[in-house]
Amino acid sequence: MFWDWWQSLFTDIPAYAFFNFKFLPKYGYAVMQGVEYTLILSVVSVLLAVLPALLLATMRLSRCTPVRWLSGAYIAVFRSTPMLVQLIIIYYGVFNAIIVPKFMILGFIDSARFIPGVVALAINSSAYVAEIFRAGILAVDSGQMEAARSLGLSQSQSMRLVILPQAIKNVLPALANEVVTMIKESSICMMIGMSEIMFAAQTIAGSTYISVGPYMLAAIIYFVINYPTSKVIEHIERRMRRGDKH
Repeated sequence: MFWDWWQSLFTDIPAYAFFNFKFLPKYGYAVMQGVEYTLILSVVSVLLAVLPALLLATMRLSRCTPVRWLSGAYIAVFRSTPMLVQLIIIYYGVFNAIIVPKFMILGFIDSARFIPGVVALAINSSAYVAEIFRAGILAVDSGQMEAARSLGLSQSQSMRLVILPQAIKNVLPALANEVVTMIKESSICMMIGMSEIMFAAQTIAGSTYISVGPYMLAAIIYFVINYPTSKVIEHIERRMRRGDKH
């Protein structure tokens, strides 16, 4: 019985349906807008996550126990709960009580949806980026801090002027990978009506009754964006390693 069901799953869907892109002449513009929306959403979210993440990372390394506990609790909560749940709480809960000014960004991005989406993604990303920064700081030789203190710099000055510049260089490839991850994870923003790639695919599927083709196109677009980006990041990482050896 299971085998009959498994065969029917594929015989009911013709092979060509996976690559049925006949909707492109009419909806190609919507797809391109979705790609632009996704890239803007992802890059802005990661950039906004960097400063809170730096603060969280330094708090995690603080000698003050309550400060360490507070940052650890923040990171634990946002890393241990689904991003979709966080997005829904922030959009329907927090931003339902806040009046967000409505205007169009670049002519096609609705601020009333874009701002809550960016905030949700940035808050979630900051928890992961904080751990990246913390690992980068710990990777810096402890003698660097001792040398800076011996020159008369305070703890905060040593961290800001000596440790953090080296830590940021260490974590640049990981930060770039976070952008790649964010491009994929931004697809959940379709749940609040943000016009990114998956929302465009869903809209096209609903309008044309082509059930598989739009989602296959979305998968191809994600691959075309992410795979070359990952390879470029790997190349930069190798060059940075070679530079450190010399």
